[in-house]
Amino acid sequence: MSSLITLVACNQTPTAQTSEKSAPERTFLSIGTAPPGGAFFVVGGAIAQTASDFQDDLNWEVSAEATKGTQENIRRLDKGELDMALANAAIAYFAVRGEDGWDKSYPIRSVMTLAPNVALFVTPASSGVKTIADLKGKRVVVGPAGAGFEFFIRPILQAHGVTYEDFTPVYATQSGAVDMLADGSAAAAFLGGAVPTASITQACAGQDIHFIPFDEEARQKLIADYPFFVGATIPAGTYKGMDTEFKGLNVGSMILVTASETPEELVYQFTKRIYEHRDEVVRRHPAGKAINPKNAPRSTGLSFHPGAIRFYTESGIWPETPSPAEASE
Repeated sequence: MSSLITLVACNQTPTAQTSEKSAPERTFLSIGTAPPGGAFFVVGGAIAQTASDFQDDLNWEVSAEATKGTQENIRRLDKGELDMALANAAIAYFAVRGEDGWDKSYPIRSVMTLAPNVALFVTPASSGVKTIADLKGKRVVVGPAGAGFEFFIRPILQAHGVTYEDFTPVYATQSGAVDMLADGSAAAAFLGGAVPTASITQACAGQDIHFIPFDEEARQKLIADYPFFVGATIPAGTYKGMDTEFKGLNVGSMILVTASETPEELVYQFTKRIYEHRDEVVRRHPAGKAINPKNAPRSTGLSFHPGAIRFYTESGIWPETPSPAEASE
């Protein structure tokens, strides 16, 4: 993480050892994203380009790096192989606590809350599956292997009295899931992302789709028990066949994270440039609309980095009542 220290030094007053005329040393910053084809990769690129375009005199070079996604990003932040990364809030929630299969508590901090991930189970109307309980005994697509979707799918299932052992989990991308719903090799699939989600739109174009509802009591309990679950209503007409509004869930927002040891000045400067030039992020990807006063400093269960808190406080958008994560420190 020596490049981070270089950036902080570049902002200090020149000393006898540093000529006022000498240019500050170039700083290279890397942002971990996910495989090409998904929103993480594109949004990460938009953030990296915006930070580079509006760096002023910081003399940094920011690049977005394709990775396997959240789990790899968190481990590489911990090793100092990445400076910042995109992550799913649900997966990160368990990582910082060392729970649900993580080998330790990972010291990562939130920088900015980004776009929501509104997901749900869908099934062909002809499948006979009407509720989440009906998934028992079926083949169900639960996301790509190794992506970590189980971190938010398991609690949802548990709240509805279902476990992974009750059905046959099938691992596939969202586009692969659409194909499996079409040819009958899967009875249902968990699909989602920004609304509208292309994979759900595609599934609805090929056949009549039933949007499996969340039990309202279970949905409210999930929202109460986990800070990364947030209620999200999908408007009627969003998808073909969705004739009434759907009471759904944001199952874990996309968040920008960094290691706890990342210098405060760097995180402050980075947060400032992305937030103040958020229109540039939007220009490159609609998910940038989530960088707003209400959402950017919203807690998803991780403590925010001091550099981000400093910027949000100076900007007057830091919540007066800190989240439980901040209050506990």
